[in-house]
Amino acid sequence: MTMPPPPPPAQPYPVAPPLRPEDEKLWATLTHLSGIFLSFVGALVVYLVLRDRGPFIRAHSAAALNFQLTVLIAAFVCIPLSFIGIGFLLLLAVGVYALVIEIVAAVKASQGQWYTPPLSIRFVS
Repeated sequence: MTMPPPPPPAQPYPVAPPLRPEDEKLWATLTHLSGIFLSFVGALVVYLVLRDRGPFIRAHSAAALNFQLTVLIAAFVCIPLSFIGIGFLLLLAVGVYALVIEIVAAVKASQGQWYTPPLSIRFVS
């Protein structure tokens, strides 16, 4: 008596289809704008959920996450410096710079252009 072969292993979860180009642009724009309100959390969620759905959203969500983590580190450096007075000015400068770069990145993403924010440490790719 021979045993029938075992069934093939089931997929652990269904593979999501790629996003349409206009959806990728929308999510990339929202990822950059989420940094204004949610810091790095919005970019992290989009990166983890949508990174495999297209190259455009992967690049923009990674760029937004890297930029937000860089801004967070800069803010943490400014906090101890506020005890000697200069930290407040530096923290204000970091905040204005982050706001401007996030808006520029969101505009570039909405136009379908690839963009990497300047002065950003690359943590994820």
